[in-house]
Amino acid sequence: MAQNGTSFKLIRAARIMDGRGGPPLERGALLIEGSSIRAVGPEESVAPPEGARVEEYDYPNHTVLPGLIDAHTHLNGFGDGRSGDQLVQNSDDILLLQSERNARAHLHTGVTTVRDCGAKGRTVFSLRQAIQMGITEGPRLVLAGRPVAITGGHLWWFGCEADGVDGVRKAVRQLVKEGADYIKITATGGSTGTSLPLRPSFNVDELRAIVEEAHKFGRLTAAHCVSTQGIINCLEAGVDMLIHCVFREPDGSYNFREDVAERIARQGVWVNPTLAQGMIRLLALQDKAKSQGLTDRERLELEQMKVTCDSRMEHFGRMVALGVKMACGSDSAWAWYPMGSFQHEVAAHAQGGMGNMKAILSATRDNAAALDIHQKVGTLEPGKEADILVVDGNPAQDVNALWNVAEVFKGGQRIQRGPAESLAAIRQWPPHRS
Repeated sequence: MAQNGTSFKLIRAARIMDGRGGPPLERGALLIEGSSIRAVGPEESVAPPEGARVEEYDYPNHTVLPGLIDAHTHLNGFGDGRSGDQLVQNSDDILLLQSERNARAHLHTGVTTVRDCGAKGRTVFSLRQAIQMGITEGPRLVLAGRPVAITGGHLWWFGCEADGVDGVRKAVRQLVKEGADYIKITATGGSTGTSLPLRPSFNVDELRAIVEEAHKFGRLTAAHCVSTQGIINCLEAGVDMLIHCVFREPDGSYNFREDVAERIARQGVWVNPTLAQGMIRLLALQDKAKSQGLTDRERLELEQMKVTCDSRMEHFGRMVALGVKMACGSDSAWAWYPMGSFQHEVAAHAQGGMGNMKAILSATRDNAAALDIHQKVGTLEPGKEADILVVDGNPAQDVNALWNVAEVFKGGQRIQRGPAESLAAIRQWPPHRS
């Protein structure tokens, strides 16, 4: 007999993808007890205890799968094309409010866990506290807080410039004190105006000190790398994840280094390739070229974006073939990529050489492993948190079915998402600026 007060939810569906790597279970069921999963299996074998209070949900044409995990977001972002240099001119109050909106958009579209890869001040820590207090709703948050940058380096204006071995060790300790779950490193320059994207920023001894200090406190590291030498330096230092992982030479040319990729695979380093960020901008420019025409600046950007996207997709496929471990992360809401549309990145993984099932695993099970939260989320197994996505259709056959969100549960609680038209507006907000 069930104890008085214990609540159960019984979910039946046409199929269940438990995220463990096997084929979907046809006519499956899942039993939730409180906030966690109690049982998963064939419909006839899963039942609540006799006499239990049960909420029942039937999805006869749907697929149940683990809630998605986005391994790379910038919750402070707007996704309307503004640069980081422009973004940071907003007050912390405005960025906190924008972060709340972004978190809700991702949750409502099936992303139940978000890793933020760099924010201003304490904005995202305040958001997490507000979610935990029930002031607002949002996904589970894995936070770096302020990224570690050299003086004037990429993302320096978020508030953590550090130089030298002693300086970076102190920065890691401060971030741990502030509540950072992992340490984000800008190992090369990037879009920040004062940085040099094609050259390394930190020296290897500084990178090694960051990694050693982070590991001492039980924190993983993830490094922004958009040049080949930056990748090599991170491998020398023992970084846990390479973000972007762009094989680019000092002259700006794309040149896949198979020896470096083999080393990434051999060392077991995760790669978060952020493929859709450029693809979204490319498609927007192509659409505008057909409908309105482009300015000279936009035409140049379009040509550059074609080269970038083609090279990145080719390099991604070659890394997959070499056995590199891939983490799926959108990089929204940076640049032109609004939050609430993580599915673009999952689809890019599928198209780039992983296929549908492996791409979905990269956004669930594999991301949980990469973020070291696999004991709690990432698969549908007894004892894990009941973070669940229900979609209309079969994403194993068509990955775009992930857009057909019917239901989202976080910690066993059904999320009130509002009407479909409001969700579409969230995904598309704000409009892209020309």
